[in-house]
Amino acid sequence: MKDLAGYRGRTLEFLRRASAGVGDVLEVKTDWGTVTGTVVPRYASADDSHVVLKLKTGYNVGLDVSRLRGAKVVAAGEKPSFSPSPAPKARPGLPKILLLGTGGTIASRVDYRTGAVHPAVDSSDLHALVPELSEIAMVDSEILFNILSENVKPLHWAKLASRIAKAVAQGYEGVVVTHGTDTLGYTAAALSFALQGIPIPVILTAAQRSSDRPSSDATLNLIGSVSIAASADISGVYVGAHLDESDRGVALHAGTRVRKNHTSRRDAFLSVGVPLAAVWEDGKVRLIDDGPPSEVRKALFRPKPKFSNGASLLKFYPSMPPSLLPSLRRSGTKCLVIEGTGLGHVSSDVIIEIGRFVRSGGMACMTSQCINGKVDLDVYDTGRDLLNAGAIPLEDMLSETAVVKASWVLANTRSAEEARRMMLTNLAGEMTSRRLPG
Repeated sequence: MKDLAGYRGRTLEFLRRASAGVGDVLEVKTDWGTVTGTVVPRYASADDSHVVLKLKTGYNVGLDVSRLRGAKVVAAGEKPSFSPSPAPKARPGLPKILLLGTGGTIASRVDYRTGAVHPAVDSSDLHALVPELSEIAMVDSEILFNILSENVKPLHWAKLASRIAKAVAQGYEGVVVTHGTDTLGYTAAALSFALQGIPIPVILTAAQRSSDRPSSDATLNLIGSVSIAASADISGVYVGAHLDESDRGVALHAGTRVRKNHTSRRDAFLSVGVPLAAVWEDGKVRLIDDGPPSEVRKALFRPKPKFSNGASLLKFYPSMPPSLLPSLRRSGTKCLVIEGTGLGHVSSDVIIEIGRFVRSGGMACMTSQCINGKVDLDVYDTGRDLLNAGAIPLEDMLSETAVVKASWVLANTRSAEEARRMMLTNLAGEMTSRRLPG
């Protein structure tokens, strides 16, 4: 019996009458003409009204069986599967780059049980899918973990930072990390703090659309990121992603100043408050904001890949229950980053709880819900009350970066005073209004 995974009811009977199964090429007659495509499985909770065909263009189309006039199999096939080609041979003499896989859409395939994408392709498979990489660098591929980015936690940041620090000792000239887009900014910030002074470029790259889709951004992002890592005279942690909606190039963003600003566009990542670090376009790298050159800060490189689970991020909103703060304190939160309105404001009853939180030994930091501009608690009475309550204004630091920094600071300081000082110190370009130390 032919495989009809996910089909039931009317669609199941329709395909059985045509003696069709998953992988068969089906010719279907409709009111507007004939449609030909390969039958693909449906996800488990799909309706029983539509048959799904993959067209030659690579796109899928769902057809309502109640409006179809008939169908016939024009070619037998097999259930879609993925079998990557062997990785291309390395060319001696090119820069040595380490490609680390962590999962995400850039390393995903279609899950026919749910209809979604899931991590299935490891970093070596990515290398095989993009043979152009062998013309750019000597790429060693390694799968570090294979999870969706919403499941990434501080322990994964620590593992990733430790492996990258080891790569420096092994003589790699750059590291490219494939990662899911949703929490890419958090991981980029985490590595920026854990790997301060790293003498090589570390570029995190991702894809908004999986590699089996014709509009995938995986290949361009990977080629551009490896190209920059192999040829640009910069060091530090960056994010490499589509420059715009076209396939014109790849933009490089500073790791502590980047955020995902769109749910699905290929150019979802934007630098906030700073220019792009570099652009890869037409096979060439153009530096825009000169970061630290490679080797210059080698003597300063002392990796600190430790993170705490004691940092939390809370977004203030009208009528927010002040009781959230003591609840977070009881759950183990030692540093609370509060994303306030405007210049960094919250309601009066929340200010009271912030004072109690600080007096109990916690640390409260203020960021703004505004994308641009900085926190200033000296303008209005609300701000001065926050200062009196012990709140720490974090200038123009992004909220996502702030909670990651708090996680790192808690794990790498010994006292509340030292932790407060570190939160106010610009360590990795996270605050544009304060100069880097040294």
